[in-house]
Amino acid sequence: MGGLGLFMLGSIFCAVAGNLPLLLFGRVVQGLGACAASVLSRAIARDLFEGEELARTLALTMIAMAAAPGFSPLIGSALDSLFGWRSTFFGVAAFSATLALHYWTSAGETHPLDCRTPIGPFAIASAYGRLAVDLRFLFPALSVSLVIGGLYALFATTPSILMDGLGFTALQLGIFFASTVFVVFSAGFLAPRLARRWGQRAIGLIGLIIALAGGYVLFACAAAPALTPFTTGVVLYLLGMGLINPLGTALALNPFGAHAGLASALLGFLQMGCAAVSVSFASILPLPSSASVAAVLTMASALALLAFLPVTIRGTKLHAA
Repeated sequence: MGGLGLFMLGSIFCAVAGNLPLLLFGRVVQGLGACAASVLSRAIARDLFEGEELARTLALTMIAMAAAPGFSPLIGSALDSLFGWRSTFFGVAAFSATLALHYWTSAGETHPLDCRTPIGPFAIASAYGRLAVDLRFLFPALSVSLVIGGLYALFATTPSILMDGLGFTALQLGIFFASTVFVVFSAGFLAPRLARRWGQRAIGLIGLIIALAGGYVLFACAAAPALTPFTTGVVLYLLGMGLINPLGTALALNPFGAHAGLASALLGFLQMGCAAVSVSFASILPLPSSASVAAVLTMASALALLAFLPVTIRGTKLHAA
């Protein structure tokens, strides 16, 4: 509730900001509030479910998270053209208030008192330290985080590739992003069903291989980007990401029911850290945007695959380092 309230206040501050520094400050406040909802959505899922049910729930959570960056450019463009840019911030403020009301009246507390940890800084640091060296968490969490990092690099560079390189308009770019969301939808619905038959680790591995294939396709067409091969590479990467994200997250969180919030928070930190590194590399590489994002996605997928191999080979034998 605190995170949603902070996000709403940050959104309203952005909507009434009179200059760029104030707008950026409001965006920082928004981000601080959004972190709570992002982390706790996974923690709440772990509080309530485990095993295959946890994978299925996280798949639905992932679909919802994918819908936001997929549809938001299109919705934001429409609001901007109809009512001005400030309306987008008023819109998300109203949405956060509605979500907070629903959560307050329907969801309730899912984390029991006997599972809570002390709030002292030394206790929290110690718990994070133990979690960070537990291979049951570390390997699947790194795999998911590296792929998510590549996704953010893709979001950052695609406007340049499509608008500057292929002549897309802002509306066409929004439609492109919105259409790719359906790939993530499909993968999210498939992941738990495939995992039920062949296992989470096997399907997670296949997802990483598909993501790596998408990076190779983008790399192959980087010298002369065209819409069909670029879209093919993006679809493959998103399909692979859609498979590994819920399954890898479930594998990372499942052994830590008593510390679901800590595990989810550390996973979120790793994801945003990998995103920052991936976007930075995609920006600073002395290559065209199409080549830099292809290199980042290929490297991220390859590293994620290497990190996930011990999970596939050793399975539940992984333990604290």
